[in-house]
Amino acid sequence: MKHFIILFISILIFSAGFAQNQLSPTADGPTIKWENPNYDFGDLAQGEKVETTFKFTNAGTAPLVITNVEVTCGCTTPKGWPRDPIPPGGTGELTVAFNSVGKIGRQNKVVKVISNSVLPQNQVVFTANVLPKE
Repeated sequence: MKHFIILFISILIFSAGFAQNQLSPTADGPTIKWENPNYDFGDLAQGEKVETTFKFTNAGTAPLVITNVEVTCGCTTPKGWPRDPIPPGGTGELTVAFNSVGKIGRQNKVVKVISNSVLPQNQVVFTANVLPKE
């Protein structure tokens, strides 16, 4: 029983260390650091079109290259992001538009940013509460 407990604790420690290494950016390479990765549009009238801009910094040690921005719904459109490499310490912006036509109630949208970042798939999230037309 004592050996089982030691083995179990060892596995937990190893797993925690492995997970930490997978989730933590290292000092080598580009890293996206969002000024604020979440935005709430609040209440919107159904059919209203809005947009917001997410600001970020390359907090890494190598140039950051954003290769794509992915959305999961036709109601969300990535309108612009830097196409040129962003040097370490450099900043950039990602503008996203939301069209509430045909939507109602609470909306939670995830926008994935594909890049050469140490964590290659980053995301920003926006929410809105779409109210029915009167």
